[in-house]
Amino acid sequence: MGLLSKQNKAALSEPLNINNPIVAQVLGICSALAVTSQLKPAIVMGLSVTIITAMANVIISVLRNTIPNRIRIIVQLVVVAALVTIVSMVLKAFAYDVSVQLSVYVGLIITNCILMGRLEAFAMQNKVFPSLLDGIGNGLGYAWILIAVGFCRELLGNGTLLGYTVIPASAYELGYANNGMMTMPAMALILVGCVIWVHSVLNNRKK
Repeated sequence: MGLLSKQNKAALSEPLNINNPIVAQVLGICSALAVTSQLKPAIVMGLSVTIITAMANVIISVLRNTIPNRIRIIVQLVVVAALVTIVSMVLKAFAYDVSVQLSVYVGLIITNCILMGRLEAFAMQNKVFPSLLDGIGNGLGYAWILIAVGFCRELLGNGTLLGYTVIPASAYELGYANNGMMTMPAMALILVGCVIWVHSVLNNRKK
């Protein structure tokens, strides 16, 4: 019964919508703008952050009663840095092309406000299982925004998805043209702003 408690369900589900880290808390915006020009790196970055947030939450939750208060931020950074290093090495070994596309942004996960925020605000005060759910929920909440923005930018900017052409040649023959602005960082900011606006309108209407 405890595993399916209202609090555990909220820890997993709220970050996907009402308390989304990007559109509600406006955290992790920099990487959201930087890696969404194509869908594939957006997916990989979203999954990487989800895995790291979940595992970091679990580790900090396990250690929370043994971490001296005055060095807790340092311990959190060390845990996150170790996990980011592991994920970076795995990407270079098994998805090198995507690793090159993500460039320094994988390393910058260490300073992602979402990660540090969840460790400090949730994992340090809660048990392991709720912390795991909170990490997964916030990671997936971050990931679906990246994927949605990456989907729009690659489709409208290049006419492709995951590198495969999806807009037929006949459409171009009829006058369709890719929107080059979609490949520019400014459009990522505009799209994220539109998502925040739609999210706010829908949730205010529900209330």
